[in-house]
Amino acid sequence: MEVGNRTILTEFILLGFSADPRLQLILFGVFLMLYLLTMSGNMTLVLLIRNDSRLHTPMYFFIGSLSFLDFWYTSVYIPKILAICISEDKRMSLAGCGAQFFFSCFVAYTESYLLAVMAYDRHVAICSPLLYSGTMSNSLCSGLVAGAYIGGVLNAIAHTANTFRLSFCGKNIIDHFFCDVPPLVKMSCTDTQVYEKVLLGMVGFTVLSSILAILISYFNILLAILRIRSASGRRKAFSTCASHLISVMFFYGSMLFMYSRPSSTYSLETDKVAALFYTVLNPLLNPLIYSVRNKDVKEAFRKATQSIRPRK
Repeated sequence: MEVGNRTILTEFILLGFSADPRLQLILFGVFLMLYLLTMSGNMTLVLLIRNDSRLHTPMYFFIGSLSFLDFWYTSVYIPKILAICISEDKRMSLAGCGAQFFFSCFVAYTESYLLAVMAYDRHVAICSPLLYSGTMSNSLCSGLVAGAYIGGVLNAIAHTANTFRLSFCGKNIIDHFFCDVPPLVKMSCTDTQVYEKVLLGMVGFTVLSSILAILISYFNILLAILRIRSASGRRKAFSTCASHLISVMFFYGSMLFMYSRPSSTYSLETDKVAALFYTVLNPLLNPLIYSVRNKDVKEAFRKATQSIRPRK
């Protein structure tokens, strides 16, 4: 569509990672394997938590909620990556780009809130262990998870509306594997100063409020751990938080690197690599982080495999 002397874009071409057909086939195999591992790993953890009564606690309820979200998280990105690798038609309509952008924002914002909720759960468990079962009731846990999803939807609507009020013109080539902020900003033919301020405010409020909640929770947790007299007690208390801390560092580290910089410093090649961490690798690593060092999950897995093993 032409407006004045400029052509307003109504579709985009996603380049993905390479134009080499051989490399594309290799990447297809790699991403397909990662996709299957991510889906199976997260769903296995969800089913273990659902079916084993010993895992019916608030902590595992939140871990299961995170795995359920990650099950869908990776589906926002990898199917399109696989299509780009094997198809000559790499086009995506403006509506399709907007839909992917919306769901990308939804899962990212929801996970941000959910990680803060999980930090609060650990805070109550370690700082007020005697009140834990009464405080973290089923209704409160369900309400906190529902609140994370509602917050994710509202932020995604605002973020998507703010982005797609921009007009895009010039070359319709996106040197990326999904519709993300940096390449779309570079393609905008309207002033993005107001957009970037609104974006910084929205992302900054969500990320900083979530990080602040996590920091406050862990500050109180640290004080509580230091009051524990036995070294074994301190190690046990810290081990219950270690997996969550690793998830927080992976998720927020890559997100802050991507979106806390001014547009003048964007490098699309660097951003593609950074985006892989929170779009593909983080949903894959989360079930491993929460199961490899967790005796309860390993025992539940052992019990489940024994129950389905054919009897002689």
